[in-house]
Amino acid sequence: MGRMASNRFHQGPGPSQRQLRVGELIRRTLSDVLLRGDVHDPDLNRHSITVGEVKASPDLKVATVYVMPLGGHDAEDALAALRRNTRELRHHVAKDMTLKYAPDLRFVLDETFDRMDDTRRMFADERVRRDIEAGDEAGEEDRDEGAVLARDARDKGQDGPDDDRR
Repeated sequence: MGRMASNRFHQGPGPSQRQLRVGELIRRTLSDVLLRGDVHDPDLNRHSITVGEVKASPDLKVATVYVMPLGGHDAEDALAALRRNTRELRHHVAKDMTLKYAPDLRFVLDETFDRMDDTRRMFADERVRRDIEAGDEAGEEDRDEGAVLARDARDKGQDGPDDDRR
C-alpha cells in the first residue's frame, strides 16, 4: 500500500510525460486561439504572439505560458493584454481539453530568443572562435593518434580500441 502512494507523483529529475503532453496541448490550443483572434480584445488581437512553451505543474493545476510578440516589440503591452484576458483564454483551453480541472494560466515573457542572440554574439567573438578552432585541431590530433594506435594493434594481431569482435 505504501508503494502506491509513493508512485502517485512523478519523482524524476524532469517533468513527467503527462506534464509534457498537457503542456503541449495547452500550447497548441492557445496558439490556435490567438491566431484566429477568438478573444474579444482589440489590444490582444493587435499583437501577433508566439507561444513558445507551456510548463504544467505536477498536479496540472497551474500552467506557465512562455510568450513573445512577433519581433519582440511591445512585449509588456502584449503580456498585459494576455493577463487581462486570462479568464477567457482559460475558458478556451478548458473547452478543448478533457482534464478534471482547467489549469490556471500564468503568462511570462519568453527569454529564449534573447539567450540565443547572446549565444550567437558569443560565438561570433574572435577570441571564442580562435579557442574553438584550437580545440578542433587538438581533437583531430587525438583522432589521428587513436587511428594510428588501432592500426598498430591490428598489425600486431591484437584487438584495437575500436575492435570488439572476439
